[in-house]
Amino acid sequence: MTATDAPPRLTHLTFHGPLSEARATRLVQRAAHPLRHGGTVLDLGCGWAELTLRLLAAAPAATATGVDLHAEDLERGRAEARARGLADRLELVAESATDTTRGPADVVLCLGAAQALRPADAEPPHTAEALAVLRRLVRPNGRVVLGEGFWQRTPTPEELGAMWPGARVGEHLSLGDLADAAVAAGFRPLWVETASEEEWEEFESGYRADTEEWLATHATHPRAAEVRERADRHRAAWLHGYRRVLGIAYLTLVPVD
Repeated sequence: MTATDAPPRLTHLTFHGPLSEARATRLVQRAAHPLRHGGTVLDLGCGWAELTLRLLAAAPAATATGVDLHAEDLERGRAEARARGLADRLELVAESATDTTRGPADVVLCLGAAQALRPADAEPPHTAEALAVLRRLVRPNGRVVLGEGFWQRTPTPEELGAMWPGARVGEHLSLGDLADAAVAAGFRPLWVETASEEEWEEFESGYRADTEEWLATHATHPRAAEVRERADRHRAAWLHGYRRVLGIAYLTLVPVD
């Protein structure tokens, strides 16, 4: 496949989610506490592992493992690790987080990947099952950073119809119920914060920017209709469906002894 056969992948994004530089810095500062004298990080659904790379930079004695199924993202993470002199402390593995046998670790990151931790036959929301897995994977006195969707308000039938196929109210909890579920799973919420509208707009626009640029210069490409339909569907789902309805919470969690 040549460079013009498809758009580049997510080159406008630093993080694979609505996360600003300022918030990422604060998340790293809080999560790095158990790594002051070394330790391990486990990043589930890591993508290109940007937050883990920053954790390793903040904790020079720590090592990390990231798992994800997208080979191109993993290679991007490996290239970044080499460029930052962190390659000998980071292992990125092409595998699913479902039923993972990795861990326990001192810090566990799960940003937008909690659905991968659920049992195959579980009904949504999958939050309780995911939190139970995360509780098992983190060491005593460690930290879990969970990035998870929640409803900012109950979506209308029209909004649900504009979202992803089969979207329903029961897929997500409210923010309060999400924090309560973390407590029920054996955590104390050290910090609860949510992505701002600006972070969402940066992410959603950056997510499609490569595609939009490619479509503007490849309008007659054999794949243009397919790529255009996918991009238009995604943009419509955001602007007509989950914008200001679906939130992302970042919970920094401490396991209870």
